[in-house]
Order: sequence, then C-alpha cells, then structure tokens
Amino acid sequence: DSGDSASERQEWRPGVVYRKCTDTFWLLLFCLFWAGLMFIGGYAVVAGSAERLVLGYDSFGNICGRKNTPVEGENLSGLDMTNKKYVFFLNSCSLEIQSLKISSLSLCVSSCPQEQLNSLEDLQSFARNNGSFLCVYNLNVSSYTRNPKAAQLCPTLPVPPSKSFPLFNRCVPQHPECYSKYASVLISMVNEMDVFHRILSGILAGRDTVIALSILALAFSLIMVLTFRFIQTLLVHILIALVIFGLLFVSGVLWWLYYDYRNDPSTELETEKENVKFLLGYAIFSTIVTVVLVSLIFVLRKRLQFTVQLFRIVGKVIGRIPFLLFQPLWTFLILIVFWVFWVAVLLSLGTAGTAQSTSGGQVEYRALSGICYMAWYHFVGLIWTSEFILACQQMVIAGAVVTCYFNRNKNSPPPHPVLSSISVLFCYHLGTAIKGSFLITILRIPRIVLLYLYNVLYQKKNAKCLFTCCFCCVCCRESCLRCFNQHAYTTTAINGTNFCTSAKDAVHILARNSAKLASISCFGDFLLFLGKVFVVCFTVFGGLMAFNYHRELQAWVVPLLLVGFFAYLMSHSFLSVFEVTADAMFLCFAIDMETNDGTAEKPYFVDQELLTFVSQSNELTEGQKHRSTRPFQDNEDGTELQPMV
Repeated sequence: DSGDSASERQEWRPGVVYRKCTDTFWLLLFCLFWAGLMFIGGYAVVAGSAERLVLGYDSFGNICGRKNTPVEGENLSGLDMTNKKYVFFLNSCSLEIQSLKISSLSLCVSSCPQEQLNSLEDLQSFARNNGSFLCVYNLNVSSYTRNPKAAQLCPTLPVPPSKSFPLFNRCVPQHPECYSKYASVLISMVNEMDVFHRILSGILAGRDTVIALSILALAFSLIMVLTFRFIQTLLVHILIALVIFGLLFVSGVLWWLYYDYRNDPSTELETEKENVKFLLGYAIFSTIVTVVLVSLIFVLRKRLQFTVQLFRIVGKVIGRIPFLLFQPLWTFLILIVFWVFWVAVLLSLGTAGTAQSTSGGQVEYRALSGICYMAWYHFVGLIWTSEFILACQQMVIAGAVVTCYFNRNKNSPPPHPVLSSISVLFCYHLGTAIKGSFLITILRIPRIVLLYLYNVLYQKKNAKCLFTCCFCCVCCRESCLRCFNQHAYTTTAINGTNFCTSAKDAVHILARNSAKLASISCFGDFLLFLGKVFVVCFTVFGGLMAFNYHRELQAWVVPLLLVGFFAYLMSHSFLSVFEVTADAMFLCFAIDMETNDGTAEKPYFVDQELLTFVSQSNELTEGQKHRSTRPFQDNEDGTELQPMV
C-alpha cells in the first residue's frame, strides 16, 4: 500500500523555470466566443437605439431631446424635439398595460408641470408661460379651451405636479397615489418581460441613497482590510462585539419597522404594502442569520487566539507583497468597465427594432428576429467574462504567494512578485483561468434559470419548496467548485500544468492533508465571513434609516436588497485577498511537506512562525490523546519537520 501511495504522488516542482502554454484550446474558444460578442455589440450599435430608452420617446416615434426622421404613414413623426427633453404621459394617474405597452399617450415636453393644473385654462396658461405644451402637437395653444376634442387630445384633469428624473427624463407624478400607480404600472410592465425592470425601477427611485450607501460600503470594506492587515486580539474582540451588536440591532430595527408599517392606518399605497411584505421577509431572514452566527461565535470562541495568529502570518506574507492589497481595486475597476460595456450593448440590443405606424395613428417599435438568441448569448458572456476576470485575480495572488513561499531567503523576497505573476498568467496560463471560469459559468446558468422559474411559480407552495431546495444545492456545488478552482490555480502556478492535471494533483495532496489543514482554513474563513457580515449589517442599517424618511414615495425594498448585495460583494472582493493568500499558503505548506524531508540536502521552505502555528493548531484539534505525538511526519520513518533556517 505504501508503494501504491508513493506512486500516486505527483512530483512537485516548486519554482519551476520551464513553462509552456496550458489549455490552449480553451483560450482559442474564448477568443472565438468574444468575436461573437463583438459581432453582437456591433450589430446592436448599428441596429439599436439606446438613446430611445435613455432619452425616452413619444407615442409618434419622436425621440425626446433631438431631431428625428419621419416614420412612413405618421404625420406627427420626424419633429425637432431638441428643446423638448422630457416624456410626459397624458394619463399618468391611471396608467394601464395593454399587450405589454402603456395605453396612455406620451409626449415630449420642455418642462414638467410642478404645480397641479385643474382646468384647460391652466394648461393654456402653463403652455404660454413656460413654453411647454402638454396637449397633442397638432392642437394649437389657442384651441385648448375651444376645440371640442380637447378633452381627448389633452391630459386628464387634474394634472398632478410632477418632477423629472435627471438620468431617465420622465415626468414622474409627485402625488403619492399617482406615484404609486405610476411606479406599479412601470414595474409590472417590465416584470412581464424581465426582473431587470423591477431592479431598474428600484434603483431610479432611490438612486442618490443607493450611491451614498455604496460609498459607505466601500469605506467599511477598507476598514476591514486594515483590521485584518494589522490584526490584534483586541481588534478581533471589538469586531466580534460589533458584529453581534449589528446583527441584533438590524434585526430589532427590521421588526420594529415591520410592526410600525403594519399598524400605520395610512398604509394604503401599493409601494407601502410592498414594503410591509418585504420587511417581514427581511426580519425573519435577519433573525435566523443572527441566531446561527451568534451560536457559532459562542461555540468557536476558544479558537479565537489561533485565528488571530493565522491572520498575523497572512498579514506578514501580504506585508512582503503589499501590492496584493491593490488587486481587488484593479479587478473591481476592470469589472466596472466591462459591466458598463455590457449594459450599453444590452440597451442597444433591446432597442433594435423597426418603427411602424399602427392603425390608431401611433408608432410602435417591433423587435428584429433573432434578438432573443443574441440576448442569451450576451448574457452568457456576462457570466463567463466576469468569472474569468475574477479567476485572473485569484491566479495573480496565488502566483505571487507561491513565488514568495518557495524563496529560500525569507529576508530578501523576490523583486516584483505581482508583476511576475501577471506576466506568467498572460504568457502561459490564460487558458487555465478560462477553463476554470467556464465550469463556474456552467453552474451559474442553471441557478439563474431556477431563480427565474421560482419567480414564475411564486404562488405555488409545492413548487416554491422544490425550487428552493434545488437552488440551495446548486449554490453549494458552486461554492465547492470555486474552492476547487482556487487550489487548481495555485497548483498551476507551482507546476505549470494544465487545469485538469493541477486539479487532480491538488485534490490528492489536500486529501492526504485534510485533517491537518481543514480546521485551520475553516476558522480563518469564518472570521473573514464575520468581517463581511459587519460591512453588510452597518450598510443595511444606514439604508434602513435613509429610506425610512421617504416611506410613502419609494418602494425601497429592492434598493435595500441591492445595497446589501453590493456591500457583500464589495467586502468579499477586498477580503478575498486574505482568503486566497491563506489557501495558497497552506497548499504550499502541504507541498513543502511532500517535496522535502527536512535534511540539509532538502530543507523545508516553511518558516518557524508558520510551523509553530500549524503544530499548535493541530494539537488543539487532535486533543489530549495526540498532543504527545509530533503533528507532522513526512513518511513512515518519522522524519521530523524542521524549519528552513
């Protein structure tokens, strides 16, 4: 058996000099895939009209804020709307959806009425004083009060005061009942097509608050980075106390807001009812998370000192490579640029259609054939490319850690390990990162499909339970695969092998050392998770306080959920440096044990501090029965691990 075990062991080559390109087929496949994305992007720019969605357009095919070309068969098209930048609905308080389209006529106007207009005379006076005509274009201002058809060609009276959004120039009524109807119709209209519209509506409703809370989440994330970089026992105690306080406080505030909304007799608007429903869900979820995390903190409190020592060691590694802390920032900026490009193409693709005159004297845009398939292809590109960018970050961090670990002179680290790791990645291992990110993409797509089916079958309890279970299973498999990929990337950085070979080697060595390293890694990950919870808790608390001031005008449940998700994403992006560094360091440690025997000819690379930490941690895990034995032996003859001097 020992012979078979030895034969299975990979011949590790730390600090390998010779490398060759790995997973070249996947690199070529990704290039072809991106060629398809560029074709879709070019087609969307040529055939689409994103400005129609951003600037808005009227019922006659005119885009507001610019000159237009005539549409065949429509006399009111092709008008110059350069000075008319806002979309105004003639019946904004009673909007209805018919065949996924708003039934009310819409016009381009130069300004929105900021005061209520109660009569045709008021409309006429507003037009003359402000130069903003709220009736159909072919009705002269002087005819507002004399034309017998003015009631059909002018807005429904009374016209509520409205305000325009700076980004999406629509006149939004400010009266609570009209706003509720207006928002709910727009939300339901886009919900028929995609969940994206609900998210967009929520962002627009509280865009200023969302931006401010996102900046707050960034600040909290940077605080957590500094905490883990210069970690001390007192700071950890303060962090845990703040996490517990934040969890209890946020849960209490959510329950208080729920009962306050529920018992408020003025809660009649649809937006307020939606807030009450989601507040209950938030409160229940927050309470469950609070109970689970507080229980885990109580059970694992004895491991606190070892976790502090772990992050001191990780902080020392990062101290030798300070530019590692900037990797999440570069990654985040690259992702933002890519996401902006992706959204721009999506908007152009969604507006790719031809204008056609209808029997009712209006203009509608009909989508071109094949747009649906292009949208799905574009969506897969979003997931795959985003995961590829994240995989590149993981490989850069792992490569830099590997370079520093397998360096004999610890007091003189290699020059520019981050730049060296980036160079190795782009010259040899892009295909490996592409293949690993593709595996994540394969799991992400079914998860999104399950989420869509869950929303479709929301009212069926049995279906909800089934899809929730399937969704949780897919999420767990994705988490395991991410961890699997990270170790494969580290192995590639060490041996220069392709993805499959690296994954197999990493699984074998981790299986042989799982008992020694699993508990250490788990406790470190748990403390990092508490750091993420800290950022989310206090960001969500700020959101609760901010959104609660305008409860009657904003359906803020969606923005609050987005703020929480963004806060977690932001904190995960920054704290992942410590997670990837720790995982790579422990894999290097296990390989060090496999490769060397502690003799003068083959000394270990590990330094004394890491050796002492791993030994003490495993003694605590194994208990009194195994404390008298040596925690690490490389083979059956009992060669004792000795640190490299």
